[in-house]
Amino acid sequence: MNNPLFGMFGNQMMNPMMQRLQQFQQIFRGDPKQKIQEMLNSGKVSQAQYNQAVQMTQQLQRMIGGR
Repeated sequence: MNNPLFGMFGNQMMNPMMQRLQQFQQIFRGDPKQKIQEMLNSGKVSQAQYNQAVQMTQQLQRMIGGR
């Protein structure tokens, strides 16, 4: 299905998201679990921020995976 509203607004919303993902991929190197633990330990990321990111990731997985 082709949604004209998504065609008009979807690209504008997705482009910044894709740019941020590409920036993240370029910067991020190493073991993800270790990096996240380091960020939590250093205070760069709070537990609440981590929990929110996990929830958002799970929602995105359900949307993409159809579950």
